[in-house]
Amino acid sequence: MSNPLATTDEVTFPDANLLITEDDTPVDNFASAKQQRLLVSSLYSSLRGSTFLAEANVGIYHAVNQPAVVPDVFISLDVQVPEAWWEKPNRCYLVWNFGKPPEVVLEVVSNRVGNELTSKLQTYAQMRVGYYVVYDPARQLGENPLYLYELRGLHYAELSEHWLEPMGIGLTLWQGEFEGRHDTWLRWCDAQGNMLLTGDEKAEQERQRAEQERQRAEQERQRAERLAAMLKARGIDPEELSDT
Repeated sequence: MSNPLATTDEVTFPDANLLITEDDTPVDNFASAKQQRLLVSSLYSSLRGSTFLAEANVGIYHAVNQPAVVPDVFISLDVQVPEAWWEKPNRCYLVWNFGKPPEVVLEVVSNRVGNELTSKLQTYAQMRVGYYVVYDPARQLGENPLYLYELRGLHYAELSEHWLEPMGIGLTLWQGEFEGRHDTWLRWCDAQGNMLLTGDEKAEQERQRAEQERQRAEQERQRAERLAAMLKARGIDPEELSDT
């Protein structure tokens, strides 16, 4: 892939084979891991036909001689993972290969040492990430559970509305069950407030629709049988009526 950011005369990019693309160290908790799966899976099941890359806990290398940052979730529009994704240069997000930073990064706050509203905010602004989301379910950082920032110039401005214009989706808090756990979850939604559903939720919705159709058909059958019985009781053959 050609690099639109610089020519080889200007910058020598690091050898991807020497970068740490994974260290196999578990770093997350149950709640955060489930929340990440919910956000990523609902995007892929609901935005079919769109070209984007959404991942959780995948490293982003954004500058030469800088370590990777690893957001809980990121979204990059109009890009895809290369076919040879097991090759070392394709295992994580190298900004100089994809040609741009992600449009959205999201952090789930687990404790007070993650610096989500200080150093991480500054880092993502320097990376030129368009939108930065901080979800603080336990309110470790303040009274608000959700913060959304939009990059304006060199700095982030906090938005009062939780809407991400380039993607045409928003964020909402939802009380419900995901993967067997009932809790408050951060969800994507459309302009009407309808949540983007996971594949399992869509399958359950379709199952319920099919069951309602079956029940309606059964009610129609029973109604027809009752009507036929009433006609027969009055000496009227229902078959004769259907032939007329």
